[in-house]
Amino acid sequence: MPHRLTVAVGFATAVALAALMPPGPAQAFTGGNHEEITRAALPWQPTTLAAMSDARDGAVNANDHGGYFQQGPLHCDNADYLAPRYAPHYPRSRDEATTELLACIRTSVTRFRNAVRAADGLVDAQGKVVADQSDLSSPCTWKETPGRAKCNVLEQLGRGWHQIEDFYAHSNWSDRAAPGPVGVANPPGLARTDVAPFLDIRRYSGMTDAEWTGDARARIPADLTTGCYSDFDSTGVKTEDCSGRITHNQDLNKDTTASPRSKTGDNFRRAVDGATAEITRQWNDFKAELLEAYPDHRRGEQMICAIVHDDPAAQCRGQQPPQL
Repeated sequence: MPHRLTVAVGFATAVALAALMPPGPAQAFTGGNHEEITRAALPWQPTTLAAMSDARDGAVNANDHGGYFQQGPLHCDNADYLAPRYAPHYPRSRDEATTELLACIRTSVTRFRNAVRAADGLVDAQGKVVADQSDLSSPCTWKETPGRAKCNVLEQLGRGWHQIEDFYAHSNWSDRAAPGPVGVANPPGLARTDVAPFLDIRRYSGMTDAEWTGDARARIPADLTTGCYSDFDSTGVKTEDCSGRITHNQDLNKDTTASPRSKTGDNFRRAVDGATAEITRQWNDFKAELLEAYPDHRRGEQMICAIVHDDPAAQCRGQQPPQL
């Protein structure tokens, strides 16, 4: 399955350049919220779960550090749009908004493929867990540099899941508008309770770019929007002025309970619940991919066991891993 394991070189280059840039002001679920969501979604053992979810140092929060913070596709920013019935002269088209959302999805597709490839180092050719590649006795560092296989897998998954969690906080997928007129300052809410069908990352990882983007475009609702934020969009342009657009900060985000949009009904909790259900799906899909990609000598099963457990060399000695 070579197409599943191809790395998007252009995006990797952009990420490398982004790491040289200074961080900006808060724009996403807080680290604590990302931790809450990730812990609720993953039935992993404590040390491994902390490595993924920790509010400050977990892999799922790595995109909020360094220059990654200022890359809009890593947070599903700038996919803002308002239909003419709400704003006849909105400055962004549906197609422009969709293009930014696809850029966000693409980052997760790339990370998924990378994580599948990195998992190959967890287990030898005979299906035995490689002890020094699955050990977490010393902390992982999320620096995009090759390390222990388990750290590599966690980093790729965490960096791919971050923006998926952010999508639910930064979009109107799950929330409701405030009472009163709908418009730029009060965009419509879709009030969806299902996981977004265009975040089908595993399926998209096995398709060409043209195939999956076409599928995703067809599944994105006309009234879906995220917020304009002063960071770099998918073309490398930094939006300095969100005037006349749905803004991340004032109009849409549910990053904290204090955000204006969070104060309408249960919008904050709806965002958290949506993100939690999404990460549960993403983990289940990743497990399914490992089982399909590495069937020989039950290698996929052992990879799952090695990811979930804190002492895989002792806990994954060829036995059937628990159904987690």
